[in-house]
Amino acid sequence: MARRKKETDGLTPLELQMMQVLWTEGPSDVQTVQRHLPEGMDLAYTTVQTMLNVLARKGKVKRKLKGRAYEYYPVLTKEKAAGQAVREVVERLFGGSSEDLVMSLIKDRKVDAARIVELSKEIETLKKRSGDE
Repeated sequence: MARRKKETDGLTPLELQMMQVLWTEGPSDVQTVQRHLPEGMDLAYTTVQTMLNVLARKGKVKRKLKGRAYEYYPVLTKEKAAGQAVREVVERLFGGSSEDLVMSLIKDRKVDAARIVELSKEIETLKKRSGDE
């Protein structure tokens, strides 16, 4: 028997586009999601409906019958999705080392030294608030 591909908690690029609409627009029916997808992303109504149902099966959205159409609303927050995506990138590309991710950002000049100092201060403040010293 063939083994099933391991599913991750992450979102596929198409699922992410659907979630972006729901995070921005709030509870929406299929037509609303279809209308608010990025320009050039011309998906059929049935494709959008299928993807929203996949997200519902995965527990990322819930749906409620409103009139004759389902209204979909996000269960997964944008913040939680971002955290999952970052964890997945750190695991897949940096072998689980967040330090290697940070060093990559520094080397690629995506974060400068002054900002690192600011972030370090913010981290210390968060530690003090939560009692993690």
